[in-house]
Amino acid sequence: MSNSKSIPFLDLIEPHKKLEEKFVSVFREALRTGKFIGGPVVEEFEKEFADYCGTAYCIGVGSGTDALRFALLAAGINKGDAVVTVANTFIATTEAITQCGATPVFVDIDERTYNLSPEILKEYFETKCETDHQTGRLVDLRTGKLVAAIIPVHLYGQMADMDSIMDLAEKYNLLVIEDACQAHGASYFSRRENEWKKAGSVGIASAFSFYPGKNLGAFGEGGAVTTNNEEIAKKIRMIRDHGQVTKYYHEIEGYNGRLDAIQAGILSVKLKHLDNWNSRRRANALFYNERLSAGGNVVTPYEPSWSKAVYHLYVVRVQDRDNLQKQLSGIDLSTGLHYPIPLHLQKAYAHFGYTHGDLPVTEKVTKEIISLPMFPDLTSEQQERISDAIANFIAERQTCSNNS
Repeated sequence: MSNSKSIPFLDLIEPHKKLEEKFVSVFREALRTGKFIGGPVVEEFEKEFADYCGTAYCIGVGSGTDALRFALLAAGINKGDAVVTVANTFIATTEAITQCGATPVFVDIDERTYNLSPEILKEYFETKCETDHQTGRLVDLRTGKLVAAIIPVHLYGQMADMDSIMDLAEKYNLLVIEDACQAHGASYFSRRENEWKKAGSVGIASAFSFYPGKNLGAFGEGGAVTTNNEEIAKKIRMIRDHGQVTKYYHEIEGYNGRLDAIQAGILSVKLKHLDNWNSRRRANALFYNERLSAGGNVVTPYEPSWSKAVYHLYVVRVQDRDNLQKQLSGIDLSTGLHYPIPLHLQKAYAHFGYTHGDLPVTEKVTKEIISLPMFPDLTSEQQERISDAIANFIAERQTCSNNS
């Protein structure tokens, strides 16, 4: 932290100071063994994270983008396919789709959770697709592509309504690959199975990012795929390592997308603390909720009864978001915008032909959302200062409105 008055958006220093000796021991082990890529440290982390997520397999890879791309490739997604997802996410979600040769198709979100809306997804299948009589598969009427998969994004650390999504996927014979890059440790109560399920354990495969700012973050890039499907796990192990099972024997053409041993060791140390850190994030979210919801002018995060979110981000909605951010910045309170321009309106995807109004809920909320500081060591005093500053901004805005 730069000084006692400033409040960072994210603190990546204090939690690491407390574990410094354990991290140093990871470096020492790598120096003494000379095993920097793959090896027992990576394998041990893969086992630990698979166990944590409740899956049979975990495959460490170079980044969250690699994880989603490799999961799609291993599941058989390729050129000519359409993959349904949301536009309220980071571009890595759709980069993974297009880099497989497939086409993203955007559907709107639930206005309360900001995740993929099962109701709108159902409407999309019923009104914007038709069945190919030769293959029995759905065809997206807008693109003419065969619909092959759904990628629900567990945004901000809260899982999408997976039972409803899985029901639709089974009805239309589609694959479901979870984008869990922001949801390490998040849980969902499955009515179908009558039990709580961890993020990464519901779809045929799931992608995680270990970018440093994540709830479980490395000291650089890193990612993983979790799955219960042995064939997908086997394919991803080949894809991440130039398509080889044995050195210099290449069954397919792959990528260089391996997880470093040092990063795996760092992640193993931090995984033991993840539940505690997530609990503290949840406590911070509750404190924010109590402080911010009283006036009715701030829309705080909605957490359904079937969800246990881990608050990778704490995102609220307010009117005049941009001026609020400017005012908070002026008193050394850092905030973020995740994400101000939805993907269907990004210049990079102009060739897909989407226009303003195509996803009204997404377009509405992305003009109002602002991410407040959220990390395990955030103090109640810091949260009070942030909440008071927001209340002051709203009061000033109302005064100006009444006087105009």
